Amino acid sequence: MVLDDLGSSLRGTLDKLRGKSRISEEDVEEVVKEIQRSLLQADVDVSLVMELSDNIKQRALEEEPPSGTPARDFVLRIVYEELVDLIGDSTELPLEEQTIMLAGLQGSGKTTSAAKMAWWFSKKGLRPAVIQTDTFRPGAYDQAKQMAERAEVEFYGDPDNDDPVDIARKGLEATEDADVHIVDTAGRHALEDDLIDEIEEIEATVDPDISLLVLDAAIGQGAKEQAQQFDESVGIGGVVITKLDGTAKGGGALTAVNETDSSIAFLGTGEEVQDIERFEPEGFISRLLGMGDLGSLVERVERAMEETQEEEEDWDPEDMLQGQFTLKDMKKQMDAMNRMGPLDQVMDMIPGFGGGGLKDQLPDDAMDVTQERMRSFEVIMDSMTDQEMENPRSVGQSQVERISRGSGQPEEKIRELLQQHKMMEQTLKQFQGGMDGDMQRMMKKMQQQGGGGGGGMGGLGGGGGGPFG
Repeated sequence: MVLDDLGSSLRGTLDKLRGKSRISEEDVEEVVKEIQRSLLQADVDVSLVMELSDNIKQRALEEEPPSGTPARDFVLRIVYEELVDLIGDSTELPLEEQTIMLAGLQGSGKTTSAAKMAWWFSKKGLRPAVIQTDTFRPGAYDQAKQMAERAEVEFYGDPDNDDPVDIARKGLEATEDADVHIVDTAGRHALEDDLIDEIEEIEATVDPDISLLVLDAAIGQGAKEQAQQFDESVGIGGVVITKLDGTAKGGGALTAVNETDSSIAFLGTGEEVQDIERFEPEGFISRLLGMGDLGSLVERVERAMEETQEEEEDWDPEDMLQGQFTLKDMKKQMDAMNRMGPLDQVMDMIPGFGGGGLKDQLPDDAMDVTQERMRSFEVIMDSMTDQEMENPRSVGQSQVERISRGSGQPEEKIRELLQQHKMMEQTLKQFQGGMDGDMQRMMKKMQQQGGGGGGGMGGLGGGGGGPFG
């Protein structure tokens, strides 16, 4: 995740304050130096780094911590508040009729982001349409059309028309019944004059309610110049940060946000159309500091449960939290877990389970269930008997050989499935065991905020029982 190194280094520094009731100037200096080092390594602009670290140092030394507050919690709160203030609010995107124009260099992820955003709006009950105006990049039309089909949203483009402004005009007319128009523009390898001229003409034609700058999370100091020029040309109202599923530093994108005096609208976290998050600064920083992000977790859970229960009406997902975990359960639950996104991302959203918590105590491959592995696992399960599905621990070598012949999968893959089931079962038991103390209070609070509903974790979904009840 963006600035992940910052999160891990900060957690390590703050852990040194455990057990202290008071904080010394030396402690504050160490925390501030760690923040400066991590932010600079993440390509955040130097002036922003100094401003943030000075604010943290001043507050930590001058403010009086509340009575009984440990030094670590006191500093953690200050760091959290200052980081949230640095990033700013989330870009305002009302759930109503509007036109959004995307700008950015080639390779930044505009076309993918257009489809992802359209999918996101469709899940909010609106009818979006993607208009592809890129006539410069070969394959742009085909990619945009395929992504829109995967997102199941309306699409307009014309591969035989080489006039992007004309395509934009006709696209608005052809999709006039849509609630949200997302106009994808062409990029170049650099900020060339013809790119700026073209996007200014498109902007004048579509008259967008907001223009979003799409930036690859790996971008470095070049983000500052990009942001300045695009902002001067069409006015940037928000930033979309893409490719956060890699090892990107991300600091350049934060610099661009500050440079355009705007905010972050969306985060792209993977290759699928549903791998997009509405940016919420509080939750983002909470995850960064290992404090969880309950808001994003609830949204993912609700979405996954709604989609899965449409296909599996007889499945009670609460089984996953109660230790009843056969291979039959695993087969049904793999789909729901996949819909929620990578399990390590989900665990980052749970207080005490993300960075510095339970996740760090698990083997690296405990949560490594990719779509490809899921497909092969499902083929294997189809070749197993009901008894083997109910009691996978009973599967011996002779059964592995039979299942391998029936499924066409190597024996090693069958053993991999059995091992994966065992590890997932252990992970869920640890999850279950961790749900006491603060976790139980957190769940109770979420249930109250959800407006009632069934017992257990039913409150996650609000009235009517929610996704877990």
